[in-house]
Amino acid sequence: MSESKPKFLMCICTGQCPGFSKLNLWELINMIRGELDVEYAIVHPQLCVEDGDRFLKDYIKPGVKYIIGACDPTMQRKMFKDAMAEVGANFDSQVIPLDLRNMETEQAFQKVKETVEALNK
Repeated sequence: MSESKPKFLMCICTGQCPGFSKLNLWELINMIRGELDVEYAIVHPQLCVEDGDRFLKDYIKPGVKYIIGACDPTMQRKMFKDAMAEVGANFDSQVIPLDLRNMETEQAFQKVKETVEALNK
């Protein structure tokens, strides 16, 4: 695996999912990119649809570690693994899927922070 910093990708489920109603997306993204040891933090509106697959195929690279904030980790694996495999990437070894639903901004940030710190040890 690459020795570069992990990259953070947030899927916000169109912004309409009630599970993200307590989360201030832009505050979270700016806290992650400004305070944590990540390469960068970006947002996609809905990774589980066709343009999400196209995005992943274009964006994901083999050997890079990704932290994806979104829905249930099991669902993330089901929805993203095929698109990643098509470009030679492996979901199980490259992605840390975080369920950030039903969290306030600070709670979500703490979960991401703990994950980044564990990866960077």
